[in-house]
Amino acid sequence: MELHAKVTRVALIGAGAVGSSFAYQMSTAGLCEELVIIDVNKAKAEGEAMDLNHGTPFSSSPMRIWAGDYSDCKEAEVIVITAGAPQKPGETRLDLVAKNALIMKEMVRQIMESGFDGIIVVASNPVDIMSHLAWKYSGLPKSRVFGSGTVLDTARLRQMLGEYFHIDSRNAHAYILGEHGDTEFAAWSNSRIYGKTIDELLAEDDRYSQADLDQIYINVRDAAYHIIERKGATYYAIGLGLVRIVRAILGNENCLLTVGAHVDGQYGISGIHIGVPAIINRQGVREIIEVSLTEEELKKFHHSAEVLRQTMEPVLR
Repeated sequence: MELHAKVTRVALIGAGAVGSSFAYQMSTAGLCEELVIIDVNKAKAEGEAMDLNHGTPFSSSPMRIWAGDYSDCKEAEVIVITAGAPQKPGETRLDLVAKNALIMKEMVRQIMESGFDGIIVVASNPVDIMSHLAWKYSGLPKSRVFGSGTVLDTARLRQMLGEYFHIDSRNAHAYILGEHGDTEFAAWSNSRIYGKTIDELLAEDDRYSQADLDQIYINVRDAAYHIIERKGATYYAIGLGLVRIVRAILGNENCLLTVGAHVDGQYGISGIHIGVPAIINRQGVREIIEVSLTEEELKKFHHSAEVLRQTMEPVLR
C-alpha cells in the first residue's frame, strides 16, 4: 500500500514584485513543503516558479514550487494574497480601493469555490480595507482572515529607533498602530528601549529629543512614498514581513505581531480591520492585545479607524 505523508502547502496569489519577493524568501525559509503560485498572468507565475525551482538544490530543505490555479488552494493551510493594482507615484493606498475591491472579490470567490478552509493573509493595498473585504467575501471566521496591517511600519520604526539609540533594532520595542497608511501613529507611550520608556530616555540624555522622534515617525509613515519615488515599488521588507506572519501561523508561535485584524470593541473600535497588536498562532488571530495608550493616542486611533470606515463604505454598498 502506497502511503502519502501530509505536506504543508502555502498558496500565493499574485506574482508581482511583492509576491515574488515573498516567494523567494519562502523558498529559503524551510516553512513548508509546497508553494503554489497563482496569477492571472500564468506565464509570469510559471517563470517565477521555474526560477525559484532552479535554486532549490541550494536550499536547506526540499520544496515543491509550481505555477497553479485556484483549485490548488483547497489543500493549502495558508493563502497569501498580494495581487492587485500597484500604488503609483503620487497615489495614496486609499486611492486604490475601487479597482482592488473588484479584484479581491473575484479572487476570494475562486479561493472559496476550491473548498479552501485555512487562513488567508492579505497584503494587497489598501491592506486594511482589502483584508476586511476578503473576510466578508470568504465567509470564514474573523480570526482566519487578516492583513499584514502595520507589521512593516512597526519594523520600519524599530529599525530607525535602533539606529537612533544605537541598539539592535530587535531590542527596540515600539508599535505603529492604525491604518497602514497616512493616518497611522506611533504608540510612543507604550514604547520601551532596553526596558526604559521614551520619557525616561529623554529625561536622562539630552542627545535625544521628542522632535527627533517625531521626525522618525514621519519617515516611517512616508517610507513607501520615498522608496516608490526612488525605485518604483516596495517589496523586499514586506516580503520578509509576510514570511514572518506565515512562520508564526505554521509554527503555532503565539507571538505578538501588529497585523490588520478585525476589531470588536477593542480600543473602542468595531467592525473593521485595522493594525493592532495581536497574538498569532495556527488558528490565525488568537486574540487582540489592548496596550495602554494615552488619550491623544486613542484619538489618533479613532481618527484612523474613521478614515478607513468612510473610505470603505462605498465599496460595501
